[in-house]
Amino acid sequence: MVQAFIDINERANRIINILKAKYGLKDKSQAIELAMDIIEKEHLEPELRPEYLEKLQKIRKGKYTKFTSLEELRRLTK
Repeated sequence: MVQAFIDINERANRIINILKAKYGLKDKSQAIELAMDIIEKEHLEPELRPEYLEKLQKIRKGKYTKFTSLEELRRLTK
């Protein structure tokens, strides 16, 4: 576990205390971890999430036709 001393403004401190109370957490560290989990799920790029990797693997297992040129594709789509 990493320990850090941080400076936060009064508003951020109130938000952490609200999270702590709302979810019945023991300390502010747990509230900050919860906030980071929420941010990760909602804002980080999908390729970082395991669900995205599983979805991508399912897509890759699909049936595809490989074309060597654009003209070959055009012939099949006419």
